[in-house]
Amino acid sequence: MTEPSWLSATRASYDALAADYAAYAAGDLDDRPLNRAMLTAFAAYVQAAGGGRVADVGCGTGRVTALLHTLGVDAFGVDLSPAMVELARRTYPDLRFTEGTMTELDLADGSLAGLVAWYSVIHLPPERLPEAFEEFHRVLAPGGLLLLAFQTGDGVLHLDEALGHEVSLDFHRLRPDHVAGLLDEAGFEVRARVLREPEEERTPQAYLLARGRGKA
Repeated sequence: MTEPSWLSATRASYDALAADYAAYAAGDLDDRPLNRAMLTAFAAYVQAAGGGRVADVGCGTGRVTALLHTLGVDAFGVDLSPAMVELARRTYPDLRFTEGTMTELDLADGSLAGLVAWYSVIHLPPERLPEAFEEFHRVLAPGGLLLLAFQTGDGVLHLDEALGHEVSLDFHRLRPDHVAGLLDEAGFEVRARVLREPEEERTPQAYLLARGRGKA
């Protein structure tokens, strides 16, 4: 089966960016307290529900995976880009990172207590979001926690160059209400929606915390 062009382009772009992106994004969890607060709250919810494994899907350099680990969560990372996975493994040798795609996770049904997609669903074509959310619901145990972060708005930002590298990356802006509706259809109950105004970004940022409903 031929791989979709958007998937190949995203993988190749982040392979090219990996080393420079690590330096670019190194302090983003330190400089933005609300980012840390959302991840801290997510970790607390997972622990209050009894703990368990948590996947950081679209983990990139592994910085979110590492933060979750310091918060007491049994976290591991999954990323499309082999170069990003290798970088994360070198940076955090005590943590586990694997290659994978969010629409076809190599995980058993109901095997996770939580899943984080931190600015990773933005690279999916909008029509593939329901597929990804259904996959998230499949791998989460009943009542499992999901945390999404994404840029809000409409349309797509396309980049042909980033950090001095030739790339082909699409950043899809998403409306929180629309995403919440898709999550509901996939079997989630949205428990919190947080909207942050732009700081250095071009658009407002959204965080959605959801819990999977029970499965038949």
